[in-house]
Parts: sequence; structure tokens; C-alpha cells
Amino acid sequence: MSFVLGLTGSIGMGKTATAAIFRRLGVPVHDADSAVHALYRGRAAPLIDAAFPGTVVSGAVDRQRLGDAVLGRTDRLRALEAIVHPLVREEEEAFLRRVTPLAPLVVLDIPLLFETGGDTRCDAVVVVSAPAAIQAERVLGRAGMTGDKFRAILDKQMPDAEKRRRAHFLVDTSRDFTSAEAQVRSIVTCLAGRPGRLAAWRREES
Repeated sequence: MSFVLGLTGSIGMGKTATAAIFRRLGVPVHDADSAVHALYRGRAAPLIDAAFPGTVVSGAVDRQRLGDAVLGRTDRLRALEAIVHPLVREEEEAFLRRVTPLAPLVVLDIPLLFETGGDTRCDAVVVVSAPAAIQAERVLGRAGMTGDKFRAILDKQMPDAEKRRRAHFLVDTSRDFTSAEAQVRSIVTCLAGRPGRLAAWRREES
């Protein structure tokens, strides 16, 4: 009976690196962002093309064009989410059906976990965090990132302080990799052998 652990964190906090540590420790991880990327190259593309003409090139969604089409427009962003979120949820459920009979612990890596209510599908949540100054340094150092884009992304994310308040576990990535890995190992050890009530419920419903 797998324990389902949600993994989240605001942009630039080190969530991707933390997910990689879980994988190296043998924990199956479902990456919602990777699922979106695959959907943009597959079955979501024609749906997005119909709703956002000109954003699909050679059969795949152009993320820059799509970003420009929804940036700062709440109605357009919600229309996009109405297309993408159900498809990502289907991918997540397929992942859980495949791995929960085999793994004692699984991770759902979802950037907007709290914002979309994804935490209700998890037995516990780990939040990846770092001080705001470190976050800004990391994000603004990315190619193509601007202050306006950074602020727009933060505007649609729950404040880090609130995420930390809701977390069952925290991973502080402000120090070095060794420290982050030690924190993840501690979480995995803490959850070893704990049954997951939600995984059992999913199997009963399937």
C-alpha cells in the first residue's frame, strides 16, 4: 500500500533537484511538468491549437507563443488549465495504478500542488524552499527571464510562507547538495513502512 507524497515548491526553490534525489533513492516520481511537455507534443496540441490559434507549430505547442497568449490574462490562463489539467490528472492516475502495487513510497511532483487542490490526493506534502534572495538570484539568472516574468509567475503561485505552513516536511535547498540529500533521506526513512490510505482508496475505485 504505497504512501503518496506530494512534492512542491515555488519557482527557483530547487524542486526539480529534490525530485531527482528521490529518484536516485529508488522512489518513483511522477513529474507533472514533464507530463505537460509530453501532452504539448501529443494529444493536447490540437485542443490548444483550437483554443489558442497560432500557438502550435509543426504539431507541437510552442511554449513561448502560448506563454505570451496567457501571460497576465486570467481568463485565458483558466481556459488553458481547463484543457491541460484533466489530461495531466489522467497521466498521474495511470502512473499510480502502475507503481503503487510495487513501491512503498511514491512522489507526485506538482508545481501548483496547493493551488490546484492536488494536496488532497496525497498522504503528506513536502515543500522545497529557500530564502527569497536565493530564489530571485536563481530565477533571474535563467536565460530569457525578466523581472516582469518572474513577478507574473509568483503572482499565480501561493506564497512560499503559506506553502511552508501547510507542509508536513520541508527541504531547505539554500545550502549544498549534500544537505538537501540528507534531508530527503531523512524523509524517506521517516515514511518507511507507513501505509498510504489514498493509494488504497484508488485501488478500490479502479
